[in-house]
Amino acid sequence: MADKTLTLKNNGNGKSTELRLISGTEGPDVMDISSLYREMGIFTYDPVFVATASCHSSITYIDGDEGILRYRGYPIEQLARSSNFLEVAYLLLYGELPSESQFNEFQEIIRYHTMIKETLKSFFDGFHYDAHPMGIMVGVVGSLSAFYHDSLDIHNPRHREISAHRMIAKMPTIAAASYKHNIGEPFMYPRNDLDYCGNFLHMMFATPCEDYEPDPIAVKAMNLLFILHADHEQNASNSTVRLSGSSQANPFACIAAGIASLWGPAHGGANEAVLNMLQEIGDVSQIDKYIAKAKDKDDSFRLMGFGHRVYKNFDPRATIIREVCHEVLEKLADSNNPMFELARRLEEVALEDDYFVERKLYPNVDFYSGIIYRALGIRNNMFTVMFAIARTVGWVAHWMEMMSDPEQRIGRPRQIYTGAGERDYVPFSKR
Repeated sequence: MADKTLTLKNNGNGKSTELRLISGTEGPDVMDISSLYREMGIFTYDPVFVATASCHSSITYIDGDEGILRYRGYPIEQLARSSNFLEVAYLLLYGELPSESQFNEFQEIIRYHTMIKETLKSFFDGFHYDAHPMGIMVGVVGSLSAFYHDSLDIHNPRHREISAHRMIAKMPTIAAASYKHNIGEPFMYPRNDLDYCGNFLHMMFATPCEDYEPDPIAVKAMNLLFILHADHEQNASNSTVRLSGSSQANPFACIAAGIASLWGPAHGGANEAVLNMLQEIGDVSQIDKYIAKAKDKDDSFRLMGFGHRVYKNFDPRATIIREVCHEVLEKLADSNNPMFELARRLEEVALEDDYFVERKLYPNVDFYSGIIYRALGIRNNMFTVMFAIARTVGWVAHWMEMMSDPEQRIGRPRQIYTGAGERDYVPFSKR
């Protein structure tokens, strides 16, 4: 297909230029403005980059209007139904689903890297006992370059691959250790006879005092949650990883930056906010009152876990997870627990309310994921850590893609300067 162009003319000085329109596999055309400053002397202005494509990527496609999410072309519904998290990880890293032998080899590689250095374990002792697990994660992951500096040549594709494997393998170990430190229990070593999700649950909940076997329902739920959270196009944390990587920072520093971005309540902390909201509502009898508060534009209360920045009709991940959520609640949670009953009733009321239906404020993945994590016995302050384990796959996939991009240069956004004009320095005696 021939290139399409768009002519831009500055009516102020009469200058004009031809801008190339680029078409991807799917989605809207993108206007190439890379020559705009050079030829026209102007920048573009797009606050928080809502209409700006920052890169080429072949990893994830989202159509928010149609509720579509695909990894490497595969619909999320098919992967959630038929795949497992490590197979999805392979797909995101390498672009294709693995053969059986490729998957077995990949699984063994990840198992080989699950342990962390014994000296790294002492690093956790430097954190206060009640430090937030995400704060621990940022520090520990950022320190990994000091422990695994044998493969830090970012220009070497094999080194990049080894670092990616290490991050995917060690993140559950670091996350579980952060949790154990937080609650004052001894760390548990990985068990390589368990699968990825079962091993993580073992490290979270086992103790040296007694055996622990992960519940198959819990493993299934965790596997699904990790698949659904593995990647989500150029979101805040992915963009943070890419921008950090563009300076040629080591991969562990880039992932630590991604964790810090994810920690924000507007990004990865949304499912924790859902549980906090449910605790504020408190009881089924208060739902109507809080629904009214949510509709009142002058009231600060917001119904968390409904609506999405990208998905305008429905979040396909929420549709998938809803069924598993109810299965988990029935099998693992106390059926008389008022928190779970409150969540179910709030969902029903909101889905039947014209105010929320007209505004397309449907439950999103965060509404359900927090409820499942609570049913699995995971504390609220670990919810975002769960997100980080899953999203590590997306982060390293985007970092590897970026590092192999021939157009890659250090990221350098511009600005509209609104400060003071030029002025002269005035000494103290004349101020």
